[in-house]
Amino acid sequence: MYADRINSLPPYLFATIDEAKDAVKAKGVDVIDLGVGDPDMPTPEHIVESMCEAVRDPATHRYPSYTGMMEFREAVADWCKESRGLELDAATETLTLIGSKEGVAHIPLAFVNPGDVALIPDPGYPVYKIGTQFAGGEPHIMPLLEENGFLPDFDAIPADKLAKSKLMFLNYPNNPTSATADVKFFKEVVEFAKNNDITVVHDNAYSEMVYDDYTAPSFLSVDGAMDVGMELYSMSKTYNMTGWRLAFAVGNKDLITGFGKVKSNIDSGAFDAVQRAGITAVSSSQQCVTDMNSIYQKRRDALLKGLRGIGLDAKAPKATFYMWVPTPDGYDSMGFSKLLLEESGIVATPGVGFGEYGEGYIRFALTQSVERIEEAVARMDKLTI
Repeated sequence: MYADRINSLPPYLFATIDEAKDAVKAKGVDVIDLGVGDPDMPTPEHIVESMCEAVRDPATHRYPSYTGMMEFREAVADWCKESRGLELDAATETLTLIGSKEGVAHIPLAFVNPGDVALIPDPGYPVYKIGTQFAGGEPHIMPLLEENGFLPDFDAIPADKLAKSKLMFLNYPNNPTSATADVKFFKEVVEFAKNNDITVVHDNAYSEMVYDDYTAPSFLSVDGAMDVGMELYSMSKTYNMTGWRLAFAVGNKDLITGFGKVKSNIDSGAFDAVQRAGITAVSSSQQCVTDMNSIYQKRRDALLKGLRGIGLDAKAPKATFYMWVPTPDGYDSMGFSKLLLEESGIVATPGVGFGEYGEGYIRFALTQSVERIEEAVARMDKLTI
């Protein structure tokens, strides 16, 4: 009945987690969800008001531009210059996305022919691999190991795979590991990409979600990066807009053009009213982002203290709203996440859901209040692990 590409897919990780969570909730359990990375705080009010005003304007009710409103793309270019020091031509080096997941899924269609290889980080966002498979490409896994700071080892890529590689996905600050990358690493990426004729897609969805005075560098800020790649930014986590579906790609104009051709044949663009709200988000004071990060940092510190207190080897992330924690001795990631859910009513994401090299870890999302996080830790403390 189904196409082979569908039959070959594993169950989508977060859909499976939702099913297990719902089954436990149906038993009357008070579930504390630290699983899916969906912000629990509302979209800032000034963005909501901008959206309401835009929705009432009949001009937004028609088909939008395939590539995005020029006003939004100009605002994006200004934001990139102010926050990242990037000089971008809004008309040729920016593109509006219907969320960065859509972008990740469609990019391989523009740059990968059947049989070509795409270099995929593991553990990583599952759509990097799935999008490659849908395009007929061959995913080659780059293990992200703790001993390497969860950075890929380019020297470990076999020569035969490297010869066929056309695309590479990277993501720093990283989901799920919360690892960060510095400018030195991005310089190595540029050299590697140029030497091997590889297009780099840096998924920078967590660029603004930072703590302890850390600033996440842009891949495109490195000399030569604009020659080989693009960068994806998401409004979802930065402005608590996950349900709004708005993001943008910036980078090399030829790559943006190719990506745009795919989108113009697949979708009809992002709702103009949402883009107007996006203009408000990036053009207004960023105090709402600072305030949000302050809340997440308090939650991070509470969970860090609690997990260490019960004997788990937790480390403080400098970015993202995730904690990537080794499972206790005697448990694999699925077993430990099942124990947490069934015995304590706590949802956490098994690391193996992000790939083979996520085994032995579990991901907690900081999407509950400090009080609920402390309650979750108290429940965990009662387990025999």
